Amino acid sequence: MAVPGLLCPGAACLSQCISFPSPAECGLCRRADSNPDTYGQKCQRGKLCVHENCLYHASGLVQRGKDEEGFYGFLYPDIRQELKRAVQKTCCVCGRKGASIACQGRKCTKNFHFPCGSERGCIYQFFGEFRSFCWKHRPVQRVRRRQQQAETICVVCLESMPGKPSYSAMVCPACKHAWFHRDCIQVRIPFPRCFLGGHALRAALYHFRCPRCRDMGTFQREMFRMGIKIPD
Repeated sequence: MAVPGLLCPGAACLSQCISFPSPAECGLCRRADSNPDTYGQKCQRGKLCVHENCLYHASGLVQRGKDEEGFYGFLYPDIRQELKRAVQKTCCVCGRKGASIACQGRKCTKNFHFPCGSERGCIYQFFGEFRSFCWKHRPVQRVRRRQQQAETICVVCLESMPGKPSYSAMVCPACKHAWFHRDCIQVRIPFPRCFLGGHALRAALYHFRCPRCRDMGTFQREMFRMGIKIPD
């Protein structure tokens, strides 16, 4: 959990949170993967190793330090305490201990690891309180039936996709005409090149907009709500 109103920081803390070539395992999700598009940066200090995204969504963690303290403001003693707490929690996806993330849905008791939740269709919000939701309580997009199609084209990869909102199929809330895969709008480089800013991790906050209608405000608010990570 992060401080309300705080967006995911940029390069200010990268000197302390870098990707390591060694197969160091994240203490929270128990995976050694280091793909920054999926996990954020891998942070390591001595034997303490955690992924950036696992940190931000750990339900028992609060940023009590400044950005340059600990890992992104999460103090080392607090992280170690969270590791101890997570050991008692079982992941509802893989069945293993160490599930530090709790669904914020009302009365939901599901806990999961960050990558397990991603693979199962959970949504993580990268703004404000950095809330997490399981596949049953995740936010959804509402689109009128007449605006839906059996099949349409992703404006990013130009491949066929369902024209109905789901976890993997999304639509621009402003124009309702631009459909795209979740992975495309989050990670893939837009094609053709005229679609400037169609990809969140590369475009960042001040350039990320609908690849078709160019709306920025409404589009960004909806993408934040739907779990798209837009670095500032």
